[in-house]
Amino acid sequence: MALTQIKFAPGIDKQDTSVGATGRWTDSDLARFRYGLPEKIGGWQSLLTDTIVGVARAQHSFVDKEGNRYVAIGTDKFLLIYFEGQLFDITPFKTDDTITPSQITFTNCTLSIDSTSAKTCTITSSTAHGLEAGNIILFNNVTLTAAQISAGLTDAQFEDKLYQVLTVPNATTFTINSLNQSTATVTTQGTLDTEPYTPIGPSEQSYGYGYGLGQYGGSVAGAAADAINMAGNFAAAATSLIVDDSSSFPSSGTLLIDSELMTYTTNTTGTNTISGISRGAGGTTDVEHLNNAVVTNATIYNGWGSAVNASQVVLEPGLWSLNNYGDVLVATVANGKTYTWNTAVPSPLAVRASQNTAGLLSTQNPTKTRLTLVSPTTRHLIHFGTLETLNTNGTWATDSQDDMFIRFSTTEDINTYDILATNTAGSQRLQDGTKIVGALIAKENILVWTDNALYTMKFVGAPFTFGFEQVGTNCGLIGKNAAVEIDGVAYWMSNNGLFAFDGTVNSLPCSVEDYVFDDIDTTKGQQICAGLNNLFTEVTWWYPTTGSDFNNRSVTYNYGEAKQPPLGTWYTNTNANFNRTSWMDTLIYPQPYSTSYTSSATGTFPDVTGQSGLGQTTYFAQETGNDQINPDGSTTTLASFIQSFSFSLQPDQSEVFLSMRRFLPNFKVLTGNNQVTVGITDYPAIDEVDSPLSPFTVSSSTTHVDTRARGRYANLKLANTASGESWRFGTFQVDIQPDGRR
Repeated sequence: MALTQIKFAPGIDKQDTSVGATGRWTDSDLARFRYGLPEKIGGWQSLLTDTIVGVARAQHSFVDKEGNRYVAIGTDKFLLIYFEGQLFDITPFKTDDTITPSQITFTNCTLSIDSTSAKTCTITSSTAHGLEAGNIILFNNVTLTAAQISAGLTDAQFEDKLYQVLTVPNATTFTINSLNQSTATVTTQGTLDTEPYTPIGPSEQSYGYGYGLGQYGGSVAGAAADAINMAGNFAAAATSLIVDDSSSFPSSGTLLIDSELMTYTTNTTGTNTISGISRGAGGTTDVEHLNNAVVTNATIYNGWGSAVNASQVVLEPGLWSLNNYGDVLVATVANGKTYTWNTAVPSPLAVRASQNTAGLLSTQNPTKTRLTLVSPTTRHLIHFGTLETLNTNGTWATDSQDDMFIRFSTTEDINTYDILATNTAGSQRLQDGTKIVGALIAKENILVWTDNALYTMKFVGAPFTFGFEQVGTNCGLIGKNAAVEIDGVAYWMSNNGLFAFDGTVNSLPCSVEDYVFDDIDTTKGQQICAGLNNLFTEVTWWYPTTGSDFNNRSVTYNYGEAKQPPLGTWYTNTNANFNRTSWMDTLIYPQPYSTSYTSSATGTFPDVTGQSGLGQTTYFAQETGNDQINPDGSTTTLASFIQSFSFSLQPDQSEVFLSMRRFLPNFKVLTGNNQVTVGITDYPAIDEVDSPLSPFTVSSSTTHVDTRARGRYANLKLANTASGESWRFGTFQVDIQPDGRR
């Protein structure tokens, strides 16, 4: 019998059934299309032996005047610089709350020498410390007393060490975890400087309350307060609580103790017992609380001026805007302050980002901003979703943040925001939407997205400086990092689809649209990461599905192959090794750089003493080799596959059984082996099963494969399972013939 060639168009089609997706591939993992042919994607290799603490959601590369290459990396806890294969901590201090210096008293300092069971160390200061649970703090200038030293404590235990604040029982007390041992409780006063890092935000987006002592974005209305009244501390797993007097609390509701929220079902006022407690509500963490800690009624929450339910308050994750202004890194914490870091100063890697960077102050910048961007040609620093009111004394009215308001500095001066006839500072409020979500520099203008619309922002000169035009509606951006731009075309993900802008907003035809949007968690839009890989003309979106805390899937659009099928060239991925939280395309480095996050581990840089569970980010160079090379040098196999539509002998002969006796594998590239599986079924509604003898191991020397496949429909699956393997498939020729109707 003559051989029949089965043809496959590029791209994955999940909009149709396996039988209906004629001529298409229907599923894939770690595979892409190039020149119309499917292939395994390139591997990746860790750039560092260290892993980064926290989840990284921003990268920005730039080159200074001396030719030095830097990458700024922003996590939910730190701001770091990657330089010549090393990491440097440049996280700014929260200078407005710094205690420098302060007398402190160590109390209840029972510290385990066993590193696997760290104990709580309570530190009491002589003045209000201004700390919140979750703050990262740096201890310096430590001088312990003789009594503290004799109890087993040392200066080195604290000197130049990072700790995380666990709880804040009151304004002058906070707790940390430590690994050293004390033989006794010591109450004599030693000294140390406590320098808090600027807080950035949660690791994930959620509904509920904020983090720390206060309620992020609002306050508790009519909050009743009492104190724990128990024989011992309130344990992390306890579900029943006794307070001094519970009569002011509702019969059921929500409590706030330190930074932990917990719901309860029963309030027995006669015994002052609150029971039916569910711990760690609203994305907070269940921890032990000291006896006499303050208990606050957090049942009713006022967010942004209106009373709302806890489940209606969106807590955005810790995000950064990273830009460069010449040699200067401009870094803005989402809904926070703007900091600068100057590479031109002596030993810049030993200097932290700050608002008082040598040669470039940023103290006059708005103190609350959703995101920032530096206009590359006019050199304006633009604040999006920022403060409206600049007082006459040069201070900002911090309660005037408008999520739709834009303010920009004068040209060549990122500290001047007074709008004068003699400068180009200015402002603009957008109308369509509730908040500005993202902005990108495009070929001829700046693109600005709200949650509902797209605007262009173009320099027009005096007297308006920038002109604004709405170019699309019902096409808002789902998250700050969900858009990319290449060659004058922007691609982005919205809540209701995928879009492109090349002068006109267009919905992207998508052959996997239902697969993506039927299962994406749109409430975590700020975690979505879009990455441009211009080496392979790809845009990839990594996103979380419903029920997942972090990104666990991706969808890729190949704009270079887009004209092939009518629904574009798309492919999907669910491999856990390829989950990404940030991506940086080739610009000053030959490969894309990416970050992968593991929430159950703790990174090694920076070292936070005595603390676990802070999350771990691994930094990778993409398109390197065929496997994943880990920080410790070990190799993780990247198993890829692609599966075809279910084909019959002839499109109009599906009543006829087919018999497949042999096929000729044709790989353009094949390193190692490939497992080829032929699946068969008799009916479209029944899933295919592997044919007898499948899977077939195919190598570069395999000329043909004998099979015994029989059914109405058959499909093809290609996969690699071992390290070092790669492949690029060519054609599929098969000896196939009719085999009756029964």
